[in-house]
Amino acid sequence: MNKTFATLALVAALTSFTGPATLADDDPTSTAISAGGDATKGKRLFNRCKACHNLTASERSKLGPNLDNLFGRQAGSSEGFTRYSKALSEAGFVWTEEKLDAWLTSPKTFLPGNKMTFAGLRKEQDRKDLMAYLRDATTGAE
Repeated sequence: MNKTFATLALVAALTSFTGPATLADDDPTSTAISAGGDATKGKRLFNRCKACHNLTASERSKLGPNLDNLFGRQAGSSEGFTRYSKALSEAGFVWTEEKLDAWLTSPKTFLPGNKMTFAGLRKEQDRKDLMAYLRDATTGAE
């Protein structure tokens, strides 16, 4: 096997497990997913979340952390929230739309060992709508 073919085979194998990396994967300012959403519908979807989460730091944390300044924040680092699971505290990533999309699809699959009991949103459009709302509601645009 020549080196070029071996390198291509390795790249193909790695991307089949982790997916192709793009600049947007690491860019918390990217709105690639939320741009396709409807914030009004997302606000209704957030009703499922608000029993455990607030949107601003001025509100007291509930069962889950406040979601203020979510995009670009290190996972497991909401100021004043102390009940993170070990898995989330040690996750080592920053919340981007791509990370949140994977999380919202299935939190238990995305990060095994986390404490979130929410099963996830199966419909891609629901996740886009919710992210559009979160973009507005957590950045002061609303």
